[in-house]
Amino acid sequence: MSQNLIITDSGCLIALERIDRMDILPSLFGEVWIPPAVSQEFGSSLPWLKVVLPKDQGMITALKLSVDDGEAEAIALAYEYQGVLIVDDLQARKVAQRLGLQITGTVGILIIAKKKGIIDSVKGAIDSLESVGFYVGASLKEQALKMAGEVSGGGDR
Repeated sequence: MSQNLIITDSGCLIALERIDRMDILPSLFGEVWIPPAVSQEFGSSLPWLKVVLPKDQGMITALKLSVDDGEAEAIALAYEYQGVLIVDDLQARKVAQRLGLQITGTVGILIIAKKKGIIDSVKGAIDSLESVGFYVGASLKEQALKMAGEVSGGGDR
């Protein structure tokens, strides 16, 4: 995945910031693109975040009927440049999939980070995310732990 252009909405940035793991994205991908609305939502400027304005304003306007401003701009940017989109919101994921975009989410990023040796434990990272109010569904958590090679300790939820 790292050879592709990576574009994210604010959800992944906010989630990783809350658990003090902002190092994961630049470690995995170097540069990450965000549209202006995501830059405003996230509120922090980091050297590896590149703000890029999507050109197709008509597409953004149409997308805003289904998803929020940041997600609309991020989807439009990913579509325009055929980048991989990091998005967690279910509705935004459905819209991106209908457009044929390659997507992953915050949990998917954690799995890649574990495989590359950037984090020790996907379970630990998910537990940290949940402790700061980030919802991870039981089936997603189970699937993530299997993909990361971590055996789940039974259904504790």
